[in-house]
Amino acid sequence: MSWVIAAFYKFVSLLDCGELQPVLLEYCQAQDIKGTILLAEEGINGTIAGSRQAIDVVLAWLKSDPRLADLNHQESGAEAPPFERMKVKLKREIVTLGKPEANPGVQVGTYVTPADWNALIADPEVMVIDTRNDYEVSIGTFQRATNPQTTSFREFPDYVQQLDPTQHPKVAMFCTGGIRCEKASAYLLSQGFQQVYHLQGGILNYLEEVPKDESLWQGECFVFDDRVSITHGLELGTYEMCRSCGHPISEADKAALDNEDGICCLHCADELTPENRDSHRESYGKLR
Repeated sequence: MSWVIAAFYKFVSLLDCGELQPVLLEYCQAQDIKGTILLAEEGINGTIAGSRQAIDVVLAWLKSDPRLADLNHQESGAEAPPFERMKVKLKREIVTLGKPEANPGVQVGTYVTPADWNALIADPEVMVIDTRNDYEVSIGTFQRATNPQTTSFREFPDYVQQLDPTQHPKVAMFCTGGIRCEKASAYLLSQGFQQVYHLQGGILNYLEEVPKDESLWQGECFVFDDRVSITHGLELGTYEMCRSCGHPISEADKAALDNEDGICCLHCADELTPENRDSHRESYGKLR
């Protein structure tokens, strides 16, 4: 079957998330849904995959909760199952920043639609920031975007502390699906930045709505499932994932001397001991 992939999130008070977790897990499993949903007192964040009917049923069930009635989602497709199992996890945050003052429920930046995004980031007075991690940025980003070179979203506040709100009166941010830059925009506002914008629905929404010949996106977009990357129109990209370190690898990367299929890539080869390599070879042999 063809798999429908639905990505969604909402910052909303879910004080009963602990009670909701087992019920939601059981309901998704009953519909043969695969993927991951994170629940926290601050809201919900998930990416799930299943048949057209199953996705519709689960989304309708979620929206039957008045708190999630306006839950928005983005869809894409895959021919192979992008997830192996269904998980519903309880977390302190649905996207971890570690800064309580970054509360989208209190304040959030200005949403910018994909149709208006190009004009905004082309403005030389606007500082454009990619809020994703360095390995994601490495395979694709927007023109003029600054890479904070973070290895996790928790490092983003340290990057912000290097910026002067008086020197950057206008800031535009983006991420994969919109959730990280929504929380990032709340943090920047709490730190004195005045005009903060973020791409509504994230890169996924932009790649779906903006024609390739009008796009300011360069490269491919990393996604957190077995597809690894996608391109304009949400088509499957060309990257694979290193089994050892999880870094996206291109065809050129696989041709590098340090690359050993299923064992390591040029990004992690120097970090593996001979024992690690032997262990990976044994595990990979069992999977083949």
